[in-house]
Amino acid sequence: MIIIGINAYHADASAAIFVNGQLIAAIEEERFTRVKHWAGFPALSIQFCLQEAGIGFDQVNYFAIGRDPKAKLLKKLLYLAKHPSGSIGVVKDRFANSKKVASIETELASISGKPEAFFAGKIRQVEHHRSHIASAFFASPFDKAACCSIDGSGDFTTTMIGTGNGNDITILDSVDFPHSLGIFYTAFTQLLGFPHYGDEYKVMGMAPYGQPLHTEQLTKVIQLTDNGLFKLDLSYFRSAVQGVISYGDNNVPVVASMYSEKMVDLFGEPRKPEEPLTQYHKDLAASVQRTTETVIFHILESLHKRTGLENVCIAGGVAQNSVANGKITSNTGFKNVYIPSAGHDAGISMGAALYVQHQLEKMSRQPAIMSAYTGSHFTNEQIKQLLTGRGIAFTEYSDADLYDTISNCLVNGGVVGWFSGRAEFGPRALGGRSIIADPRRADAKAILNTKIKRRESFRPFAPSILKEYVAEFFEKTEEVPFMEKVFRIKTDKQSLIPAVTHADGTGRLQTVDKNISPRYYALIEAFRQKTGIPILLNTSFNENEPIVNQPEEALNCYLRTSMDMLVMENIIVNSR
Repeated sequence: MIIIGINAYHADASAAIFVNGQLIAAIEEERFTRVKHWAGFPALSIQFCLQEAGIGFDQVNYFAIGRDPKAKLLKKLLYLAKHPSGSIGVVKDRFANSKKVASIETELASISGKPEAFFAGKIRQVEHHRSHIASAFFASPFDKAACCSIDGSGDFTTTMIGTGNGNDITILDSVDFPHSLGIFYTAFTQLLGFPHYGDEYKVMGMAPYGQPLHTEQLTKVIQLTDNGLFKLDLSYFRSAVQGVISYGDNNVPVVASMYSEKMVDLFGEPRKPEEPLTQYHKDLAASVQRTTETVIFHILESLHKRTGLENVCIAGGVAQNSVANGKITSNTGFKNVYIPSAGHDAGISMGAALYVQHQLEKMSRQPAIMSAYTGSHFTNEQIKQLLTGRGIAFTEYSDADLYDTISNCLVNGGVVGWFSGRAEFGPRALGGRSIIADPRRADAKAILNTKIKRRESFRPFAPSILKEYVAEFFEKTEEVPFMEKVFRIKTDKQSLIPAVTHADGTGRLQTVDKNISPRYYALIEAFRQKTGIPILLNTSFNENEPIVNQPEEALNCYLRTSMDMLVMENIIVNSR
């Protein structure tokens, strides 16, 4: 059985392929187009998946697309009937987008050279949030678990809860658009001066610099409900029938302003991007983060009481809120949490394929997916050919000499671009496409933010830690393979690793397992032997662009920034 999962015509377009139950490859289209959150048809990702599996279109049994235009159709029509004013444009946009989803055979025919009729009967449409839930539950190590998906919206749903049992997902309840925790967070993200799609993580990073002084005011905007869910006071938001997210001819998602004048009256004028961040902005960010956590814990604690289960699987855009994720076991009855590496919409492709594989075809579950390394990879020979062609001097090392040379550079204050093995699936660099530095350097954060990443100074960097040492440095001990949770760093350890200790004494850790990330583990171990610190500062290998995918992109990023060393597999470049 061969299944290709697809996220198309939606932000973070992607594809994934499973062969006889095993994940072979998964990648976002933005890695090829070099446009963040690219939202068209993922033709290059599909072709990459086929290439990695060594097969052609003829051998694929199903193409699973994580979108179902027919889902909640009656509710959509009733909503539009109640809000006719201003809805014509958005109906036309949605209709055009739905037509694209419904005619996926045309796209597949175009890239395969086969007639559309060849794909008849091979297309499976899976509702957006069911795909999210499947991406978490069917990839998890749990035979039974509660399931939750929370995001902006998809197929007229913004939140969905259910249970997973073996090969079956049962949906218990959902929240309909436009009542959305994602929209709530995005509206305040915009109000705080971050207007672009995907900017919500900036508010999460800024929150520790403020105090949650405005949570009482926020209860006017979003309220908890007795059924374990929530609702918005829609008067604080721009009318949803005027459109929320649009996709132009360039397939870049554009988010409309989501707040109304009533929200401006209560919380102040929107900050212009060039205006300084005041303490009020930081306090509002802290309040929005605290309120979001309260809503998440309310949903999950109610789900726990309803199901009696100890395990929970979470996905959706809100599942990228790593600060909230790190507090789930302390604030709910759940003991174990699984969140996939691509909890956001890119994971829809993997989830749609898993839903077809297990829910519909009843294939046996495979071992849990604990590795995100499913993307592009290159040989030393390919890298040397590129460097030679560009006239770039380089040195090739054995593994032992490689780790020794890099760790010496790090100990001496160097910043290293690390390009190793397969690229990661999801928004986090996990030691495949990373920029790394010494976490002991108090100035490392400032150097990276100003000279390399060129981003806001308040945004933190993550610690990659050998999994055996987590208890020594962090107050909680859990496996966090995908950098999906934030934990508090022990007070007596914070001064040892200032570059990865955030303003509130926390760190968004990645636990590094030598069986999953052997080369990255070996590098951190070489650094530990020289410093006594089993941690490296880790951030994504990019500079205001998608994470680098090919050696040429890594080289270009190195040359236009102030990195001290570029490592691609066993090849080192450290002269300009």
